[in-house]
Amino acid sequence: MFHVRRQSLAPVTRRGSAFCSKASLLLAATMITGCSHLPVAGPDYRDINSSAAVHLASDRRQVTYDYALVDVSPVALDVLSQIGDDSLHATFSAEDQGAPNVRVGVGDVLQVSVFESATGGLFLPADTGPRPANFVTMPNQSVTRAGNISVPYAGSIRAAGRTVPEIQHDIERKLAGRAVEPQVVVSVVDQNASAVSVLGDTLNGSNQFKLSGSGERIIDLISRAGGTKYPGYELFVTLQRHGRRATVHFPRLISDPEENVFVQPGDTIYVSRKQQKFVAVGALGTAGQDTGVTGQFKFDQEHLSLIEALAKAGGLLDTRANPAQVFVYRIEHREALERIGVDLRNFASDQNLVPTVYRANFRDPASFFAAQKFPMRDEDLIYAANSDATEVVKFLGYVRSVTSTVAGVSNDAAFTRDVFLGRHLID
Repeated sequence: MFHVRRQSLAPVTRRGSAFCSKASLLLAATMITGCSHLPVAGPDYRDINSSAAVHLASDRRQVTYDYALVDVSPVALDVLSQIGDDSLHATFSAEDQGAPNVRVGVGDVLQVSVFESATGGLFLPADTGPRPANFVTMPNQSVTRAGNISVPYAGSIRAAGRTVPEIQHDIERKLAGRAVEPQVVVSVVDQNASAVSVLGDTLNGSNQFKLSGSGERIIDLISRAGGTKYPGYELFVTLQRHGRRATVHFPRLISDPEENVFVQPGDTIYVSRKQQKFVAVGALGTAGQDTGVTGQFKFDQEHLSLIEALAKAGGLLDTRANPAQVFVYRIEHREALERIGVDLRNFASDQNLVPTVYRANFRDPASFFAAQKFPMRDEDLIYAANSDATEVVKFLGYVRSVTSTVAGVSNDAAFTRDVFLGRHLID
């Protein structure tokens, strides 16, 4: 019996060895091809690359956007506290010289009254009966497209673009040779050309408003429109004038009197609602969390600092974050960077908006005070980088997963071999 086994063992071992080689190859092929049957969120990137009819390739090593890297410092905080997203005063400063003179325009409806010092004149004949005063009121008339109105015995009078006193003086001058010491009073019955439009579904009412000669500001017109429906920190005010426009945060109109500019005839004021938000990614999250958080967060307040934004995102993960490498991405005004002292020679001279990354070092205890003063802006992105130790741990975990997989494949191959050999021994 023992002799027979020794004779039959050699061929069985050779067959088993060949089988094991084939089984290992089959198992490896199954692992490769079987990936297509595993659950995934979408197609593999290799399939996307290979199936494209046209591929416009770019150098993956080339920087797509040039950007400025600025460390958070006292100088940066001082400048950023004074720089806003936009400014009504800066945009319309050339025209903001106080309350505007309201001038007559095309479409306005005027009423003209002519007074004479005695009867027997042009408009008051000598046989005129009792009357309250020596005057005559002419029918209302609209300023024509040519910008004129018509006054009997004075002819065509230029009205558009002139003030009421200027129109009155012109009529008196033309009637001086015919009427008895004429005095003219011109009244604007319907003010159409110089009306201001106040719009927005955030208001309790939208309408066109006539301007008074005393001068009215942005907030005055919003008040006349019935006020706002939502908190001020969610509102933005846009002023359109002569083809130009500027938008400011509503609270800035309250805190900065210069921004609350005088309204001029023909202006359009639009009040819109936009909840300010920021995005946070990276090594952020709550206690006990192993993976970083990626989310969009609302300001829900008028001013939001960097430290408050980090708190909304859960704070830095103690097990992953590098506190010295916390970044804020935003598009910054060139003026602000120049005032901070950033060398912008690598950017085009006419580039007014510069991609900028601000870096905070929370290993420095004083940086927490700085983060309390660093102002967040709408659409900012916070990125908390991983520590170097985290990357090492991730690499070691990957190595362990690979080695454990290889070991599992070897064990499966050995088990298959033993089963095969056992069957032949039994046979």
